[in-house]
Amino acid sequence: MADLFSPEWMESYKEQWNAEAELSDALAKINFTANIGYGFKGDDKPIGVLVVENGKAVAAGAYEGQELNWDLRADRSHWDKWVKNGLNMMGMGMAYTKGNLKFVVGDYGAMVKDPRMVGPFIKSFSVMGRV
Repeated sequence: MADLFSPEWMESYKEQWNAEAELSDALAKINFTANIGYGFKGDDKPIGVLVVENGKAVAAGAYEGQELNWDLRADRSHWDKWVKNGLNMMGMGMAYTKGNLKFVVGDYGAMVKDPRMVGPFIKSFSVMGRV
């Protein structure tokens, strides 16, 4: 298995993202377009980036200074746990409240209040487990 957020891992994540209707199709319905960075707390920048246009992941790879709409960070141990077990609404709230999941860029409050976004966001964690 490729290292978490490596270019190879991100490419596989992109494929899994697009294969999951509850994620890509749901976000397509709201014309969700974003550059999403993924990385570790304490790092200066994310490691990987996923480019999403109208719900579909169109590019993935190493972060190379792209402007981000979302930048998600956590310790490796938390990422490993979420990749293995997924995440539910309560777990996400706890992770955010405890500071285990950081939104360096992006509005967690707005996302969590919009069921059209929060459902796919939570689904993205279970999709990570397929990589």
